[in-house]
Amino acid sequence: MSKRDYYEVLEVSKSATADEIKKAYRKKAMQYHPDRNPDDPEAERKFKEAAEAFDVLKDDQKRARYDRYGHQGMHSGGFNEPNFQNVDFEDIFSRFGDIFGGDIFGGAGGGRSRGGGRRSAGIPGDDMKVRLKLTLEEIAFGVEKKIKLKKYVKCASCNGTGAETDADFMTCSTCSGTGEYRQVSRTMFGSFVNVQPCPLCNGEGRTIKNKCKTCSGEGRTKTEETISVRIPSGVSNGNYITLRGQGNAGLRGGPAGNLIVLIEEEEHKYFEREGDHIFYDLQISIPDAILGSEVEVPTLKGKAKLRVEPGTQPGKLLRMKEKGIQRLNSSQKGDQFVRVNVYIPTSIDKEERELLDQLRESDNFDPLKQIDSNDGFFSRLKKMFT
Repeated sequence: MSKRDYYEVLEVSKSATADEIKKAYRKKAMQYHPDRNPDDPEAERKFKEAAEAFDVLKDDQKRARYDRYGHQGMHSGGFNEPNFQNVDFEDIFSRFGDIFGGDIFGGAGGGRSRGGGRRSAGIPGDDMKVRLKLTLEEIAFGVEKKIKLKKYVKCASCNGTGAETDADFMTCSTCSGTGEYRQVSRTMFGSFVNVQPCPLCNGEGRTIKNKCKTCSGEGRTKTEETISVRIPSGVSNGNYITLRGQGNAGLRGGPAGNLIVLIEEEEHKYFEREGDHIFYDLQISIPDAILGSEVEVPTLKGKAKLRVEPGTQPGKLLRMKEKGIQRLNSSQKGDQFVRVNVYIPTSIDKEERELLDQLRESDNFDPLKQIDSNDGFFSRLKKMFT
């Protein structure tokens, strides 16, 4: 039998958006779901047909090739057209289950289609979160840090199973090894099956006769562990890094959770940060501002010389190129800006006062006269008539 057009299967137009395609598949999957159509081969075929259409149309590259060449185009150019007719329902749910948004069919990600087979052994471990303080220098160039934390790890005595031996596992008497507890509700809209983990075995499908004495059947023990984490340059306060599988070990062989490392930036003694740039306040004397000077300023890599030109005004920004922070996931660097502040002493001696009095009488030190001398043509013309 020839395959139907994928757009026809999902009942959408060829110009449908990704969101419209997703909604259309969700509608079809709910309509032909095996729990709503038990022992109906035609509903099963249509359910798998919709999954096959969605697998192609949700992918931009596959969809573009299908739009151009149709079904034949999916057998060349590195593409393989999916065929879900011989695929188990479990595989379809694990592939697309997240689009159903929870307990639509009574379980996370759409639940199970039928009662076959227990769940994977064990219960997933919890994620862990740790705050990591970094200096601006560490942020600027990246750093490898070691984090010491207390966490659950797989029990060495039972290798995480929770049992003394493999022979100590028994099929759960409540769910007969399926790991599921089902309730059927019949309404005017049809029958709905609510699937929940078995309360006796927590969805594992088996129980333990003789528990491991080291971990008391949990399959994990608590210990202190040191983990290395590489922090790239350019991270910011509030960024986080996820180390998959480095969280708490799961119960009885369940997968470990993740370790989430939250970045905290320590306040710097000299610098203020704005993105990839840093700012430093430089204090210079009045003579240095007037006459110019070469000063030494701190940078993220030590100290460096900086030239202050004669006549430098207070508040001026001097740029030190590429002395800032290396940008995240890039080889480019920010700059260091030096704000010039002229130091004004709060007390002077007699000799200094006499020198300043002499300078006060100089026209060159009178700001009003200097402004007048820099007046433009229209300002000077105005003064001629006043």
